[in-house]
Amino acid sequence: MSHTAQTIFSQANISLPPNYEKMQEEHEVAVLGATQNLVPATTTVINIRSDTAVPDHVVWSLFNTIFMNACCLGFIAFAYSIKSRDRKMVGDVIGAQSYASTAKCLNISALVLSIALTIGLIVVFAFTSVQLFKAISDLQGH
Repeated sequence: MSHTAQTIFSQANISLPPNYEKMQEEHEVAVLGATQNLVPATTTVINIRSDTAVPDHVVWSLFNTIFMNACCLGFIAFAYSIKSRDRKMVGDVIGAQSYASTAKCLNISALVLSIALTIGLIVVFAFTSVQLFKAISDLQGH
C-alpha cells in the first residue's frame, strides 16, 4: 500500500471524489493502530489470590491417635497434620498439601489396620470362646 493517493478510475466513469483512495488508506492506518490520542494508555493489574483450602486432617489424626493407634500410625499422622497446619499458616501451600497428603495416607492406613485388627480380635475371641465352651461341656458330660 503506497502513501500517495492514486485514483484508478477517472472521474468521468465514476462519480466518486478523486481522493477516495487516500481516505481509505487513512482509515486503514487508523484501524491498524496509529493512535492520535495524546493520553497515555492505562493498564489495570488484578491480583487474584487463590486461597486453596488445604485440609490438614487434624481431627481425624487426633481420633486415630486416641482410639485407633495401631503401630503408632495415628500419632505419626497427627504429627504430619500439625506440620501441615504450620505450613498453611506460613503460606506454603505446596508444603501444606504435601504434609496433608502424607497425613491422609497415614490416617487411612491406621484406620484400616485398626479395623482389621479389631475384627481379627473379635473373630479370635469368638472362636476361642466357642472352643472353650465345647471343652467345658465335654468335661461335664463325661
